[in-house]
Amino acid sequence: MSYFLFHWMSYAKSHVIITISRQAEDGHLFYVIFMRSCGSCQHARLACVPGSVVLSLFPSCFPPFLCVAMSRCLSLARFALGSAHRAAPRLVPRLGTRTLSRSSAAAALQVGQQKKWSSGPGVWSSERACLGFSQRSRYSTQEAEKEPEEEPLHTIISDTEAVQGSFSKHEFQAETKKLLDIVARSLYSEKEVFIRELISNGSDALEKLRHKLMTAEGATAPMELHLQTDAVKGTFTIQDTGIGMTQEELVANLGTIARSGSKAFLDALQNQAEASSTIIGQFGVGFYSAFMVADRVDVYSRSAEPDAPGYKWSSDGSGVFEIAEATGVQQGTKIVLHLKEDCKEFSSEDRVKEVVTKYSNFVSFPIFLNGRRLNTLQALWMMGPKEISDWQHEEFYRYIAQAYDKPRYTLHYRADAPLNIRSIFYVPETKPSMFDVSREMGSSVALYSRKVLIQTKAADILPKWLRFLRGVVDSEDIPLNLSRELLQESALIRKLRDVLQQRIIRFLLDQSKKEPEKYSSFFEDYGLFMREGIVTTQEQDVKEDIAKLLRFESSALPAGQQTNLMEYGSRMKAGTRNIYYLCAPNRHLAEHSPYYEAMKKKDMEVLFCYEQFDELTLLHLREFDKKKLISVETDIVVDHYKEEKFEDSKPASERLTQEQADDLLAWMKNCLGPRVTNIKVLTPRLDTHPAMITVLEMGAARHFLRTQQLARTAEERAQILQPTLEINAGHDLIKKMHSLKDTDSELAGLLLDQIYDNAMIAAGLNDDPRPMISRLNDLLTKALEKH
Repeated sequence: MSYFLFHWMSYAKSHVIITISRQAEDGHLFYVIFMRSCGSCQHARLACVPGSVVLSLFPSCFPPFLCVAMSRCLSLARFALGSAHRAAPRLVPRLGTRTLSRSSAAAALQVGQQKKWSSGPGVWSSERACLGFSQRSRYSTQEAEKEPEEEPLHTIISDTEAVQGSFSKHEFQAETKKLLDIVARSLYSEKEVFIRELISNGSDALEKLRHKLMTAEGATAPMELHLQTDAVKGTFTIQDTGIGMTQEELVANLGTIARSGSKAFLDALQNQAEASSTIIGQFGVGFYSAFMVADRVDVYSRSAEPDAPGYKWSSDGSGVFEIAEATGVQQGTKIVLHLKEDCKEFSSEDRVKEVVTKYSNFVSFPIFLNGRRLNTLQALWMMGPKEISDWQHEEFYRYIAQAYDKPRYTLHYRADAPLNIRSIFYVPETKPSMFDVSREMGSSVALYSRKVLIQTKAADILPKWLRFLRGVVDSEDIPLNLSRELLQESALIRKLRDVLQQRIIRFLLDQSKKEPEKYSSFFEDYGLFMREGIVTTQEQDVKEDIAKLLRFESSALPAGQQTNLMEYGSRMKAGTRNIYYLCAPNRHLAEHSPYYEAMKKKDMEVLFCYEQFDELTLLHLREFDKKKLISVETDIVVDHYKEEKFEDSKPASERLTQEQADDLLAWMKNCLGPRVTNIKVLTPRLDTHPAMITVLEMGAARHFLRTQQLARTAEERAQILQPTLEINAGHDLIKKMHSLKDTDSELAGLLLDQIYDNAMIAAGLNDDPRPMISRLNDLLTKALEKH
């Protein structure tokens, strides 16, 4: 049994086949790898193949063998094909490093100019820029010894037209001359889009003919678009078998900018949704983009009306066009572009194929280039969700995302109201890199209109925080400017963006309920994007919708178990108006924080926020479901909290008296100086901590210090923060410090400085503890002096 792995076709119509053949001999199993190069006339006979090479022969230890053998094959293939790209990592994840030498590879294979192979109908043609050769996305079951038969060429383009009689000259309308110059020189940012525009016009003509034939029972006709390149003559030709044009239509439609038969056709069919909704050519001036690349444009057209004559329309874009009757014109329209010297690249088959694959891969009608079918891909987003298999989604995701992993989530969204939307969104399985998170570009979703590509990355269709999604949006309602490249910012675009955003949020919420563990993994990888969405969004209702996707640990739940803001609200005690949270690097530090200790006495649930940007996110969110989001650090300093009564866990005999406390506070203020704004004795809400720092809006203060990179010294920080140091009069360290200030002022001073720095670190206001090292050494020395 043989397994077909790769198929590649060069410009010289040579083939390279890599196969693994499974063979048994003397009771042992072997795998033999072949690489063969052959001309198009001899591809079916192994004996005639030049450079046939047996690369390796190994016993049946398949995984290690496959790694080394594939490495050799791919190294040889890259050299033979002249590829400077890497091999696909998805195909050979465990390749060894052993390769054949260039000299042996050159002796084995000599292959012509590289040209990627395009699969036949029904097989994905996943051409990827990072591959040295194209790969079949669908596994082939054909025998390796039988190479695929080359499909016969199919074209309708021929030079049968002949002008009959004389030309009649016509002038473009005055405003048309000015607009023609704009179209030809500055309307389009890339010259290559003229191919997209002409294909769209041809698709429009075919759609009109299809509708016409639907009303004529029994009538049939081929529905095709044909392209032809001629490098010798320097021409590009496109021909459709569509509705065609009469002489009057040629004058009216090609002699006037921003007027096309499509508009009149849509007006006539405004009550027939099926026909009108599939017309592509609503954009007006696409035909004139041909003058960006052509010195002269010749159009041959014959109407689909019975016994209609053919005509030739010709112009150099200077303001005059000519029309004459012609014989030998096929039904439909044929456009011949005589390319400018600096645009001869579009007479190359490879260049045209690249453009068609980029923009028009999903056009409904077959597109042939020099007789070979190009667009074999299905527009999955136009199909019903139940019609698409998981395998098709995987392959389509890999095609549009240029990736090799599988989609983690797939959302297939279709809607007819309030807007017409056909879309597919994918969440990549791969964790985003820091580059993906920090990049400034917007959405990576492609925008189509009736299966014609408008933008590869439509930044305005989704909010920026959803840029991790890959997919396609197709909407007939999208307003486009004349060049079809720049979206007009309008209420309709904003509506589309809002509809898609809400649907994606709802989808992710559903997934979090269906598979909580899978969603937890997703949030760990992509949670930063949700936080960004809350920070950058202006509307409070949208902020709260995004906030439903956030996940936190909670003091009311075991470690590792996550909850959300909605579940927190459902557990709140009657009459409670606030959602409390505490930011800390991990759960251990959160549970041992002096601020959490104070909240435990209130028996309030606290959300633990471990990520750096959680605090900033919740500061911007402010409230959720009419409940305020309050940091426990901020709650400590509010007046209503201070008025609450707490039961003192220590008797008065174990605490400093009021007189002792006042004496200690005066000494501490003198020692700390400008590093604190105030010092006071805590109400009995701390048991295990000697002191803590309180600052109004602690989270905002931390964020300011972190982003501004200011206040490097304690005095500078104090000027900005205006901190208050609150001490626990019943803590052993505080009582000992009170006694030491009179007997050993040096040790008491060291102890005070350390207590202050510890409180600043616990508050997250001191991120560099290195200055404390010298003092800690002094403290240790003092402690050992007694022993």
